Amino acid sequence: MVVRAVGSRVAVVLVGLALVGCAPAQKDPADGVAAGDPGGRGSWTSCVEVAPEMTTAGFMVTAKDAGALPPLDDGFSPVALVICGQETQQRPDGGQDRVLTERRTDEVDGLVASLRLPDEPFVAGPCTTELPGAPWLALIGADGRWTRPGMPLDRCGKLRPEVKGALAALPLSTVSTRTVAELVSAEAAKAGCSQDWKDMIAVETAMNPSSPRKALPEPFPAGRQIRLCVYELLKSDPGTGNFVHGTVLSPERRTAIGQALRDAGPVAACTEQASRFALLWPTSGEDPQTYVELDGCHRIMVVGGVLPPGRTVMAQGDAALAGLIDKR
Repeated sequence: MVVRAVGSRVAVVLVGLALVGCAPAQKDPADGVAAGDPGGRGSWTSCVEVAPEMTTAGFMVTAKDAGALPPLDDGFSPVALVICGQETQQRPDGGQDRVLTERRTDEVDGLVASLRLPDEPFVAGPCTTELPGAPWLALIGADGRWTRPGMPLDRCGKLRPEVKGALAALPLSTVSTRTVAELVSAEAAKAGCSQDWKDMIAVETAMNPSSPRKALPEPFPAGRQIRLCVYELLKSDPGTGNFVHGTVLSPERRTAIGQALRDAGPVAACTEQASRFALLWPTSGEDPQTYVELDGCHRIMVVGGVLPPGRTVMAQGDAALAGLIDKR
């Protein structure tokens, strides 16, 4: 979602700086109209009931979607507005959630005036290349009926500056929040691990099957604590691992795992897919990153550190190394 709370106000988030030529957005009444009651025939209930699409993590409304909605009817006199948005929320336990927010205000005159403006005519010139966004916004009449108004666009297919300015000035109050997805678990946050991570050994072997296979460089820089994060591949996304457990290695485990890595020989030919892998990485965030398959082919891959940029070295692990890493 492209609306983000800033104190008690709202900002429309715009990203991207590259400049290219642009053409005006064309409004298509059948294009981008989300579920709801654009004719203002029903009574407002809640974002969850009226805008169920907003309960999907990552859902966003584009300016093209907003521009394709019917323009605000001259006979509709709103007395309030509601914005249904998504944002990331930190939990007390350290985890993070994606939440659906419902925010409301009765101060609608400035925004309504901007919504009654026409689209700007196209004038040739540079336009930024980011996907322009818009809020999921409903206007509510005195009788409780609501409507989603079309929003006027500028020559680049983004919201007109007057609309963006009026949105930023809204004094919004939060009516409710609802969790739609967990982004980071408390366990991952405590371990200092990301909730998900790409299976980089699979990525590397697919892209560069001839990656160097020789003795590994020192995986654990002297004087650096090492964080261990273990991931299990998702069935819904085989290339991505979901956090299972993690910790900062004790001196004893660091020594044992480091020795096993240094003892690893040349990688063996194997095509079996691992279901779990580990990432070992200095807590400072410095390279090298060391990846270890915990089943399957039991391959090891070191990235960065003393290696030239973009280079990797692979070696052969075994079940004993996997046992040292995967124990809790």
